[in-house]
Amino acid sequence: MSGLDIFAWIVLIVLVATVVAVFIALGMMPGHIARKRGHPWPEAVTVGSWATLILGFVFWPLVLIWAYVDVPERREISK
Repeated sequence: MSGLDIFAWIVLIVLVATVVAVFIALGMMPGHIARKRGHPWPEAVTVGSWATLILGFVFWPLVLIWAYVDVPERREISK
């Protein structure tokens, strides 16, 4: 193996590690935001984030928006 081959392997390993790290960060981000903002269902946001990220990236932005949505408290109905 020449020095160029070794350099190519190092670049490939760093690239794969970066892709894995970004994938994990994207999967954890909506759940972390939901917990930080006091969302009423942070576990559902976390599961939705991982499910949409693994099964297809299309709905992942919706889960990210869901993490930011503040659900208003239920009002007491006075009789």
